[in-house]
Amino acid sequence: MKENKFEDIYDIVKLIPPGRVSSYGAIAEYLGSKRGARLVGWAMNALNNRADVPAHRVVNRNGLLSGKNAFPSPSMMQEKLEAENIKIIDDKIQNFDHVFWNPNTELL
Repeated sequence: MKENKFEDIYDIVKLIPPGRVSSYGAIAEYLGSKRGARLVGWAMNALNNRADVPAHRVVNRNGLLSGKNAFPSPSMMQEKLEAENIKIIDDKIQNFDHVFWNPNTELL
């Protein structure tokens, strides 16, 4: 990773296509830190709703909206994902395997 690790993370998050999601761990692994999921979470929390980084597309490894409290309202993350046709029930993405975007395979 470059000197500014958060910017490296943001660069990857910007590549997640609409209608797809990735996980903290997959992003960390792509950037060479297999155990760096927590750092990715900190980077998402530090965004302060920065419009150019689609933080709503980053979820935990089970498809849970674990970062929803970092948004201006607790429902905003789900609303943004549903606007991209991602179905969510009880804070969990349905058909997670189908919408999961793994930078380790997508960015070869």
